[in-house]
Amino acid sequence: MQQYNQRKIVNDPVHGFISIPDNILFKLIEHPYLQRLRRIKQLGLTSLVYPGAVHTRFQHTLGAFYLMGSAISVLRNKGHLISSDESTAANAAILMHDIGHGPFSHALEQTLIENLNHEDISLLLMNRLNKHFKGQLSQAIEIFKGQTGKLFLHQLVSSQLDMDRLDYLKRDSFFSGVSEGIIGSDRIIKMLEIKNNQLVIEAKGIYSIEKFLVARRLMYWQVYLHKTALVAEKMLINALRRAKYLSLNNTKVTAPPFLSTFLKNRFCTTDFLNNQRILDDFTMLDDNDIMSALKLWRDHNDPVLSRLSSSLLNRDLLRIEISDTPFDKERLLALKKEKQIKNIGLDEMDYFVFTDHISNSAYNVGQENINILYKDGTIKDISFASDMLDHTAFAKTVNKYVLCYPKSIDR
Repeated sequence: MQQYNQRKIVNDPVHGFISIPDNILFKLIEHPYLQRLRRIKQLGLTSLVYPGAVHTRFQHTLGAFYLMGSAISVLRNKGHLISSDESTAANAAILMHDIGHGPFSHALEQTLIENLNHEDISLLLMNRLNKHFKGQLSQAIEIFKGQTGKLFLHQLVSSQLDMDRLDYLKRDSFFSGVSEGIIGSDRIIKMLEIKNNQLVIEAKGIYSIEKFLVARRLMYWQVYLHKTALVAEKMLINALRRAKYLSLNNTKVTAPPFLSTFLKNRFCTTDFLNNQRILDDFTMLDDNDIMSALKLWRDHNDPVLSRLSSSLLNRDLLRIEISDTPFDKERLLALKKEKQIKNIGLDEMDYFVFTDHISNSAYNVGQENINILYKDGTIKDISFASDMLDHTAFAKTVNKYVLCYPKSIDR
């Protein structure tokens, strides 16, 4: 392990001072792929609801990195062998876990990049970074992919109780001001143990896990799936979808150059693998490109693109209804006629009147379960170990349906 450099510290509003103990980790943080995350908000358009929620994916990445260091320290103190190389690799893996995110990530994945998700792009970028670092990140990539002899290291990076979730819940709660998301991440990490090569939680930490799962469920409904943030994201998806449709059909759509690459083309995984320029352009995309594009499109000749862009910039959002049952097609058609907008055809009203569905599941039984370790060595899944959580109800996926349409008639 390289000499600890006391000057390499970051002051984080959530965790306090974060030390960077290894030169390769510092160089990784300094790389443009990681620095790009400073220009991408963690919660996208949620700041339209909670004005303080303007923190970045870079801040979250550093927070998850801090928690990874704490977890490794706790496990070492409990007698588990984690070498310096393994520690560095696990820390590198958590640092890279979000590098494939684009601006307003979920909107981007549904429109501009249709056949790849951010995990796929993260792996492409990790492999490229590994070449840059001359193979020093190979073990980190193996940990990220779960191809490691020590499965618990992968679970610290990606599982139902990983450092990613422990940070984003606490951080998103802090910046949004939604206190229901506050969790005892320090307590949870102190309760970590390893049994049969997998992460488990000591029995005395069960109540902290219950709080974590309840907090996650509440944060989804109050923040991540808040109806105003949800309708704003749907409108952004439609704006990008319209811009791409126009671009592919030979209508000029002015946009920042790196965004134009993805408006004018449909790329598949093979394209990303075979054409280095495509990935290069992706790594230059950030929130500024999308917001700049919306300002340009506000005055576009196409009334659909113009109205969607202007509405997003001015926070003049569609009305949204949420129901436990699907909305009927007859009402949808009636709304398209009733709310028809001037200069916009009935067939184009799909951009302004539409339905969708959302789902929320705080815990998935059978997918890398959160296991509780008792003093006698027995292990029990949290959904069965808890005397507070009904495992059948809590692990159930809740589906809701949304209907969006203009607030007023514009003729």
